[in-house]
Amino acid sequence: MLFLSNFKSTVLLWFLVLATCGNDSENVAEHTQSQTEPQIVQEKKEIVVAANRTEAYLPILKGKKIAVVANQTSVIFKPEGHTHLVDSLLSLGVDIKHVFAPEHGFRGNFDAGEHVNNSKDIKTGLELISLHGKNRKPNQDQLEGLDLVLFDIQDVGVRFYTYISTMQLVMEACAEKGIPVLVLDRPNPNAHYVDGPTMEAEHTSFLGMTLIPLVYGMTIGEYANMINEEMWLEGNKKVNLTVIPLENWAHDMLYSLPIRPSPNLPNDTSITLYPSLGMFEGTNINAGRGTEFQFQRYGASFLDSKVYDFTYTPKPNFGSKYPKEEGKLCYGKDLSRTERMNQVTMDFIIDAYTNTLDKSKFFLTSGFTKHAGNNRLQKQIEAGATTAEIKATWQENIEKFKKIRAKYLLY
Repeated sequence: MLFLSNFKSTVLLWFLVLATCGNDSENVAEHTQSQTEPQIVQEKKEIVVAANRTEAYLPILKGKKIAVVANQTSVIFKPEGHTHLVDSLLSLGVDIKHVFAPEHGFRGNFDAGEHVNNSKDIKTGLELISLHGKNRKPNQDQLEGLDLVLFDIQDVGVRFYTYISTMQLVMEACAEKGIPVLVLDRPNPNAHYVDGPTMEAEHTSFLGMTLIPLVYGMTIGEYANMINEEMWLEGNKKVNLTVIPLENWAHDMLYSLPIRPSPNLPNDTSITLYPSLGMFEGTNINAGRGTEFQFQRYGASFLDSKVYDFTYTPKPNFGSKYPKEEGKLCYGKDLSRTERMNQVTMDFIIDAYTNTLDKSKFFLTSGFTKHAGNNRLQKQIEAGATTAEIKATWQENIEKFKKIRAKYLLY
C-alpha cells in the first residue's frame, strides 16, 4: 500500500511538473512573440487649422488688397492662447481694406437673425460690413479695388447654420467681379456622418441654398469646392477658389471647439444636438434659448405637465434677448448628458408634438419648412409617423448626395 501511495504521488508530481512546464513554455512563447513583434505606437499629432499654416497662404496675400470674412472664431492658435486672424495679418503687413461680418457679427455677440449694422472695429479701425440683414451678399462697390477675399469662419456642419450661405454668396459676388476667394479650412465637429432631409429647390432660402442633406459631413473648405465645381453659384459661374487644408485631422475625429461658434452653441453637447434640436426653431417650442443650456433641452408652457417632471423658465440672456416662452414655466426634457450623436433624430420633436395639449400652437409652418427643406416633414409628424418611417424617406437622396460628396473629400 505504501508503494502504491508513493507511486501515485510520483505520478502526480510528474504531471504537475509537465503541466507547469507546458504553461511556462506557452508563457515564454507568448513573451518572446510580444518581444519580437513590432510595437506600433501611434503618436497623436495636434490638429493644425489652416489659419495656423501661415507659410501656406501668406505668399498668396503678399502685395494684394484684400477683404476678410471673419468672426470671433477666426483665430490663430498659440500655446499661450490665440490671436485673431485679422490682427495677425495686419501685424504681418497684409493690406486689409475691410472686414465682412456674418450673422452674429464680427465679435459674435448678436442674437440669431438679429440685424447687424455696418460699423468700425474699435481695435483695428477697419470698416465692418455686415453680411446679415438686407445686404447678405457683398455688392460690387464693396468689392471694388480688391484683389482677393479671404474667408475663415468655424462651421458646425448643419445646413441651416447660415455661415455656409454667407460663404456661397461671397463666392457668387466674387465670381461676378472676377476676384479670387481663399478659404482657410477648419474642422467640422459634425463631419462624421451624413443625415437628415435634403433641401428641395422650391424651399431654398438663406437657411439652405443648395440641395444638400441637413447634416452634410464636410468641412467648410470641402463644401466650398463642391459649390464651385458642381456649378451651384448663380448663373452656373465658377470663382477662382483656393482652399488651404487642415493638417492631422480626419472626419471621424472628435473635435471640441475651443471658441463657441455662435452665442447659443456654448459647448460640445449643444453642437452635437443642434441638427436635431435646431428643428424646434420652426416651432413655438423653446430649445434652451434664454437659459445656459441652449440646444440641450426643450420645453414649453403648453406641453403636458403630467408627462414631464423637468421644468425651467427662459429669461433674456447673452444671445437671446427675447427667448420663446420668456418668463413662463416650461415642461420638457433635459438632454444635457447626451453623448456624441451619429444621426439626426426626430424623436425629440415627435415627443414634443405628441405631448402638446393644443397642437395648433406647435408649428410655425413657414419657418419649419425652411429648416426642414421640405413641406413633407411637418405632415409626417402630424400624421403620427415614427422616426424610422420618416428617416426611411430620406435615404435615397442621402445616397445620391454621398456620391457627389465623395469627389470633394480632402481628409
